[in-house]
Amino acid sequence: MNLLVKADQAGKPLVEVTPTSAGWIHVGFRAVKLAAQEREVWQQPGRECCVVILAGKASVKVGEQQWTHLGERQSVFEDMAPYAVYAPPGVAVEVTAESDAEVAFCSAPSAGNHPARLITPDSMQRSVRGKDANTRYVTDILPQGEPADGLLVVEVLTPSGHSSSYPPHKHDRDALPEESVLEETYYHRLNPTQGFAFQRVYTDDRRIDQSMAVEDHDVVMVPEGYHPVSVPYGYESYYLNVMAGPKREWCFKNDPAHEWIIAKP
Repeated sequence: MNLLVKADQAGKPLVEVTPTSAGWIHVGFRAVKLAAQEREVWQQPGRECCVVILAGKASVKVGEQQWTHLGERQSVFEDMAPYAVYAPPGVAVEVTAESDAEVAFCSAPSAGNHPARLITPDSMQRSVRGKDANTRYVTDILPQGEPADGLLVVEVLTPSGHSSSYPPHKHDRDALPEESVLEETYYHRLNPTQGFAFQRVYTDDRRIDQSMAVEDHDVVMVPEGYHPVSVPYGYESYYLNVMAGPKREWCFKNDPAHEWIIAKP
């Protein structure tokens, strides 16, 4: 199976992954570009949703609740966290752009245990991970410690010439607390937009071993295996990760062949 999902730059949506198209159970992802006053509606029974205002400004209505004027950044490459909205399953989610906007819909199975809520930038933890040419900047949008039934959502900014999701790590084995089973999507953005990055997805036995050149708005699916990203000089990389699995815990295992990198002085 080809793990690279190419974007349709003029399409509605830009790119989409469903459990059916991916051949898995948990993660769904959809990214759209909206012109001012354009509307997008999302509704699925049995699936919770995290709406992320990636760029631009929009209002979000979930059932009878509504939040307006969401969004402060014009690009995912600006140094600020996004606004997001959590929606429980079965409820109509309506996003109306107040300016040109880019919006992501992240979904996973849910029993409906949590009400709709606004997730503000100041509530999100931002951190620096790695060092030297392995440095990247992380924003936890919907982390394990915040209410949801299945979803984990995080965004990562990787500078020019750096590696990310590195050393290679995986989360495809039910062996808590050492490792958990999580499907994952990577929604890639590049700056400037004509750029590209590389992502490899591989298993220990190389049953899966795909190396992909990803372009702006492409998605890489990670059903299992290690999944590092490398960014060529001259381009910045952004990606939005959506993870979900049988248990809402992110525990990963580094590839033993490359784990020495994090111990390097």
